[in-house]
This record gives sequence, structure tokens and C-alpha cells, in this order.
Amino acid sequence: MLSAGLTLIFSMMGVINFAHASFYMVGAYAAYAIATQIDASPAWAGAGFWAALVLAPLGVGVLGALVERFGLRRVRGQGHVAELLFTFALAYVIAEVVQLIWGRSAVPYRLPESLQQPLFVVDGTQFPAYRALMMAVAGGMLLALWILLHRTRVGLVIQAAMTHPSMVEALGHDVPRVLMAVFAGGCLLAGLAGAVGGSVFVTDPGMALAVGPIVFVVTVVGGLGSLTGAFVASLLIGVLQTLAVGFDTSVGDLIGVTAGSAADGLAASFAPLLALPLSRIAPVLPYLVLVGVLIWRPFGLLGRRES
Repeated sequence: MLSAGLTLIFSMMGVINFAHASFYMVGAYAAYAIATQIDASPAWAGAGFWAALVLAPLGVGVLGALVERFGLRRVRGQGHVAELLFTFALAYVIAEVVQLIWGRSAVPYRLPESLQQPLFVVDGTQFPAYRALMMAVAGGMLLALWILLHRTRVGLVIQAAMTHPSMVEALGHDVPRVLMAVFAGGCLLAGLAGAVGGSVFVTDPGMALAVGPIVFVVTVVGGLGSLTGAFVASLLIGVLQTLAVGFDTSVGDLIGVTAGSAADGLAASFAPLLALPLSRIAPVLPYLVLVGVLIWRPFGLLGRRES
């Protein structure tokens, strides 16, 4: 969801939003605040999480629209460097505001009891219900976004506003408002990811920094501007990291070279690396994939080569 929002903003506006993960954090904290307030009422107890799934992303979308209207729009004419600096500074401002309101410690944003139960059990392994919810929300979001962009009049106007803004204005459409809606939509997707993931993972001021780099890796590997590429790259990197953590083997065993046999000659210097368990290097694997893709296919797995 995060990568889709970032890809939407870049593909339609040409803006690399460094503050995108910060909107994800705002979505998680907003969902926590909404869920806490609603659950505090006896009449609505238990409905807070579900209400937050709707209200928090909408609130983050409105925040994104205000940021574009009164901030980003004023620096767009200054070039990409000004846009990068603006979104980079915005990330720090959002982080400080979040800490001022909710403090530096993690907040107790929890899943409802109905989602903490296993959905089914396979060979003694439980599949949590909240994982199914995350999959359903992500899949439904991707399908809805594809239909919006490729099967509706609104999607045609959005795509035309990026490539032929003068013609779109001549047809009576407000191009700045269209771009504001695109930025707000990308922020809404980030807020939705925060509302869903904030209750599963830790909701604290460092959550944006934790997911920000990997989101850019997924976006670049999939291909800048390709929603399908972001989907494929996110699955690829997610499965790769999961398998690396799950396998009880070393790097040397994986490539067929043991640390003992590598003790001769030049390979002796790599013996400590070969002895590392694969789970230890799992966090580095996405960046190795990024390097490999940039060497083999610089425009990404499903990106288009610039003419």
C-alpha cells in the first residue's frame, strides 16, 4: 500500500515524496486516536478499529491535500531539488509534531479480539485473521486503483493532466486541483497502510524511518511509475526476506562453500561471512536485489525505458 501510494504520486506528478512514510505514521497515530475515543464509549465499544480504518485514511488524505495546496504547489516551479528538500523537511516536521502530541514512546494501538484469533490451521501452523485482513485490504486497494486509473473518466483526466495539461485545461478541467487530488490520494493510501499496519506492528515515532527505505527499494525495483511493478516487487522482496529468516542455514551452505573449505587461499578472508546464518543478512537482501536490478535493468522490473 505504501509503495502504491508513492508510485501513484511519482507517476502522475513526477514528485518523489520523501515524507511518504511520515503520512503512514500519521495514519497509524490517527487510527489509534480515533479507535481509542470510539472504544471509550460503551455504546460503540469494539467498533473503534473498524471506524479508524475509514476515518484515519480520509484524514491523512485531507492533510495531504493541504500540504500540496499550501506547500508543495508553491515550490513545484523551482524544480525537483526544491520538491525533494520540501518533502525531506516535511518528514522531520511531521516526526516532531507526532512526538509533541503522543510522546516518544510507543502507543498501545491493538487489534480487536476478533482479528487476534486464527483464521485456519494448516499442519499445526496458525494463520492469523489479521493477516487475511491485510491481504484483502491491499488487494482490494490495488484493484480499485487500477479500475480508477484505467476504466473511469476520472482516471483519463488524471493521466491526461500529467502529459497534456494545456489540453486538459482547455477542456475545462482544473489541472492544479487534479494534481492536488492525486497527491491526496497517494497520502490516503499511506494513511490506510498505517491504519492497518499500525495495530500489527509497533506504533511509535520511529516507524516511518523503519519502513521508509524499504518502500523506496520496492518502488525502484518494481519500476518508477509502475503500480504493477510495485506490487510484484513488494511480493518478491517480502517472500525473499521471509524465506531467509525461515531457513536455518549459512551463506556458505547456500552457495555450496563451507567456512572450512574456504580457509585456503584468498577465500579465507570471506570465511566469517560464509559462516553467517542467512537470517542475519535478511535485512540486507532487499538492497542487494536493488543493486542487482539497477545493474541488470536500471528502469526496474516493469518500468519503461525513457526515450
